[in-house]
Amino acid sequence: MTPPPPGTPRRAPAGAAVLREDVTEAIRAAVFEELAAVGFARMSIEGIARRAGVGKTAVYRRWKSKLSLVLDLLTAFAVKGLPAPATGSLHGDVRALLEVASHALRHPVASQVIPDLLVEAARHPEIAETVRATLLDGQRGVVAQVVRAAVDRGELPEGADADRALDLIVGPLYWRLVVVRDGAPTAAYLDDLTTAAVAGLRALA
Repeated sequence: MTPPPPGTPRRAPAGAAVLREDVTEAIRAAVFEELAAVGFARMSIEGIARRAGVGKTAVYRRWKSKLSLVLDLLTAFAVKGLPAPATGSLHGDVRALLEVASHALRHPVASQVIPDLLVEAARHPEIAETVRATLLDGQRGVVAQVVRAAVDRGELPEGADADRALDLIVGPLYWRLVVVRDGAPTAAYLDDLTTAAVAGLRALA
């Protein structure tokens, strides 16, 4: 067989699957809706496909199971490489973190999906590992940078605990927005929480 002339575009192999991005996004959106509606245990590939308006094969071309689908979705949701705030003060950095966290925790993934996945994490080590890697470790890294900067400025002593800082800064907000579901916090509430968190960090240091 004579080879094609140089520069001739290659044709895709006959029958090759082309994964359309709009279909992938429709499936991901359907997963959010299905998880929020029925939870992980009752979620099915059939239900996801029906919500997305596609066939089951479209889902299985992309993910081998509902677990792999959810883990991929959770990883995609996590914001990686988010720079730590650099306002020049511990108070300003904590306030900026609370502002970002207040928006993130009102996202449907946080308010409806993540609590269900935390329950499932007790039964599925893969979920537990992904939740830790995508959510906890990312947040811990950002808070560690804030604490390190505060230590360098002399606002906190050497050895200040970033894990305790994460608990003090994000913990109360998570309780209010995800557990109690008390509505969007006001600017005054975030200001008060900032003052309390900074005072707590200095008391624990």
